[in-house]
Amino acid sequence: MEKSISRIISEFAVNLKFEDLPEEVVETTKKFLYDSIACAFGGYKTKDVNIIRNIYNNMGGAQDATVIGFGDRIPAVNATLVNSLMIRALDYNDIYWKEDPSHPSDLIPAALSVGELVGANMEEVITAIVLGYEFEQRLCEFAVPGVRERKWHHATLTQFVSPIVAGKLLGLTVDEMVNAIGINGVHNHTIGAPTAGKLTMMKNTVDPMAVQSGVFAALMAKEGYTGTEAVFEGKEGFMDTFFGWNVKEQKPEPVKMQGREALGEWTWDLDKLIGGLGESYKIMECGMKAFPTEALTHTHITAVLKVVKENNINYDEIEEIKITTIARAVDILFDPHKYRPESRETADHSLPYCIAAAVVDKKITTATFSEEKLKDPRIWEVIDKIKGEASEEFDKMFPEKQPSRATITTKEGKVYSEYLEYPKGDPREPMTIEDINAKFEGLAEGLLSAERQKDIKETILNSENLCARDFMRKMVI
Repeated sequence: MEKSISRIISEFAVNLKFEDLPEEVVETTKKFLYDSIACAFGGYKTKDVNIIRNIYNNMGGAQDATVIGFGDRIPAVNATLVNSLMIRALDYNDIYWKEDPSHPSDLIPAALSVGELVGANMEEVITAIVLGYEFEQRLCEFAVPGVRERKWHHATLTQFVSPIVAGKLLGLTVDEMVNAIGINGVHNHTIGAPTAGKLTMMKNTVDPMAVQSGVFAALMAKEGYTGTEAVFEGKEGFMDTFFGWNVKEQKPEPVKMQGREALGEWTWDLDKLIGGLGESYKIMECGMKAFPTEALTHTHITAVLKVVKENNINYDEIEEIKITTIARAVDILFDPHKYRPESRETADHSLPYCIAAAVVDKKITTATFSEEKLKDPRIWEVIDKIKGEASEEFDKMFPEKQPSRATITTKEGKVYSEYLEYPKGDPREPMTIEDINAKFEGLAEGLLSAERQKDIKETILNSENLCARDFMRKMVI
């Protein structure tokens, strides 16, 4: 390889201009920004967001950047974490799932905070956001199968992308960008524990932390700090350490997986990471969430709601609900802890809980995961009737499709079934602007008047005409 992977990425990132972006990419980026700001207002009152916010307010420091909703002015590095956690807190922000999952909008605050810090205009911020989506999504297809299959969290991928977003707005040179990626890429490898078993506040925090540290890494590189250039393909680099990479010959060394023979060998797809840069933009392939739940739950929730609504089935009529899905969904969403969730973080990753709540209330909203709802006896009457079943056929279809078969058997012996291949919000059935409006209204209820909601929407959808500081002044209550 004539150039390092991080140098190829850096050259593209440094040279990309707003004028290079097709109009549809710019418009789509603004829709994701709108969706993400909506999610941030939804996270305004969460305990985890307010803990971090209070810590930083007590610390004080330079008034570089704005905290969404609150209007606090704090150091850009710190504002990045608070804003990213606000977007992530309800698990309602966007989703891209191929070999690995990710939520690229976690990266948006790196662009907003650094944009304010340096006095950038929103055209520059939008360009940085497009870069964030581009490389976050490409990294989701780089490892085959993904790093999640070796029990690593997708924040491990974000660590390589956040310095690109921040570095673009800091005006880093190619060499400086290479250093920034190398700085952040050696110390944010995140184990899968935050999304396994009994979940805690860290489930939503590890990725924002990788975003925050990327801003700091870019600031370090700007001041001349150096980092590992061959952080991907070098000796004991990402590829060598995770799955195997022949450092001398620069080619994969496939490693047979222990206990997962059905999935074949681990390898790397370099073309998915660095091939065809600029020919199209990955943000056009990203999905939004119609429910504030873990991404693999969405097709199943949609299918179950369709069955119970179309057939007018009440929760107390149900004998059994069987969800047929992919093996990893059974592993993640049906483990024993998921049948007795004690926190919002576990409940929104529990398919049994989500399905039980859906059949009880005929809907899933942010209120589904309130402390009061977690004590609803009707949910506990249904939850143990819900079973997960893995399908080899469905595994072969994933990730191109997210198949689900929901089969409900009533106490009278009647059987109803629904099969779906992807949920609302998937690029093949995208959220419309009306859908996002409704999502925003639901998340901003009690915080923003209808007039302020309209003002914020218009600001976001016309944001390329503003500077970052003026834009963020509008994003407060």
